[in-house]
Amino acid sequence: MELKTIQTPQVPVRYFEGGSGAALVYLHGAGGLRAGDKFLAALAGRYHVFAPLLPGYGDSEECPALRDMLDFTLHGWDVVDALGLTDPILLGHSMGGMIAAEMAAVAPRQVSRLGLIAPVGLWLDEHPIPDLFSLMPYEYPQMLFHDVAAGTALLTTGMALDDPEWLKGFLVTNARQLGMAGKILFPIPERGLAQRLYRITARTVLIWGASDRFTVSDYGQAFRAGITGAELVTIPEAGHMAIWERPERVLAALARL
Repeated sequence: MELKTIQTPQVPVRYFEGGSGAALVYLHGAGGLRAGDKFLAALAGRYHVFAPLLPGYGDSEECPALRDMLDFTLHGWDVVDALGLTDPILLGHSMGGMIAAEMAAVAPRQVSRLGLIAPVGLWLDEHPIPDLFSLMPYEYPQMLFHDVAAGTALLTTGMALDDPEWLKGFLVTNARQLGMAGKILFPIPERGLAQRLYRITARTVLIWGASDRFTVSDYGQAFRAGITGAELVTIPEAGHMAIWERPERVLAALARL
């Protein structure tokens, strides 16, 4: 995957591009994207992938003009326009799934295929989503993975946790990223999407890890009920990060679009 830059009306946007085939725009979750992400590599084996970083993520420029859900949604379409794409497959994971769903609801005629992997954006009182911003780093694996030990190893790959300088840079980067994510996820990841799901006309596949402890399977059922004709695919032995634990099964589910 090659890291590139495009200019949108408000801010330069960094994005990864690679692969060949049908154009697919992938919107990342609150954890962002790393160079060498195994799921991006898997996607690029089947699609021409465009994976933009939200402003403030990675080495991208921040954008104070993005303040609320509508701003994030329109920014997503600004990115698609700047890439020169028409009706790409729109795919999002977690926070990125929330943004992708909002984009499809706001502009239903501009997207005909929509993939949502464990999206946030709804709220069920009986199944409150854990507060991402209050979790300690060591708590992430048990929330995000079916196999906690393997998930811990995946999360810490490439991290020099015993290097104070590396750790300082990591904390600064993490603060920037979560500061941007918090605009639509804090205090709870709900901005009225439930009232807009009916506007989505795209063929939609919802993909859920059977062991997701962050957004439990009831949320998948709620999304399916809200989007006409949506198909829900459950991935066994996978948690919220099914994209890392079972990428081949996620790709098989996407092939239904």
